[in-house]
Amino acid sequence: MSSEYEVHGPHDHEVEHAAHGAHRRDSLTGRIAVTTAILATLGALCAYQGGNAESLALYYKNEEAIAKTEAANQWGYYQAKGEKQNLADLGAALTTNPETAQRFTQDSQRYAQQKAEIRTKAEALEAKVDANEALSEIQLHRHHRWAQATMLMQVAISLAAITLLTRRRWLQAAVYGVAGGGVVVGMLALLHV
Repeated sequence: MSSEYEVHGPHDHEVEHAAHGAHRRDSLTGRIAVTTAILATLGALCAYQGGNAESLALYYKNEEAIAKTEAANQWGYYQAKGEKQNLADLGAALTTNPETAQRFTQDSQRYAQQKAEIRTKAEALEAKVDANEALSEIQLHRHHRWAQATMLMQVAISLAAITLLTRRRWLQAAVYGVAGGGVVVGMLALLHV
């Protein structure tokens, strides 16, 4: 004789209800899961681009520093040639020997020609400094835009997690709004705005 008793408690009822409910689709969970995956991908792309822009900004800043040092060296060389030219002019003015005066005058002219070449190099290097500084600033601005886009994507992912926990539809709208802001800022970075 079978003496088994089947007693159903509240827990069994909930387990059975959950098992039957698992067969129907939860559209909110699915949408938020897909949205989170897309946001994570976009956030990773924005983070990569931000790192790339930062690296380029540092590269151009380094090139600027190198060119600035080279320009300073050229200006120092220019100044030394100017002092030699002044001494040659002084020697030509003070000497009474015409041959020595002519040699000093030739030296002064040679130094003047060398100064002109050095000045051209120094000015070209200063132009390179200005160009690299401008490129560095552009890349730094782009880096900030990419970082802002990444941050907005991360906030949207956090809001998506809260949406799944609380099941609030208005939070879902906030997820899409913040994510849209991140996409807009990312597009601004992409377009160099």
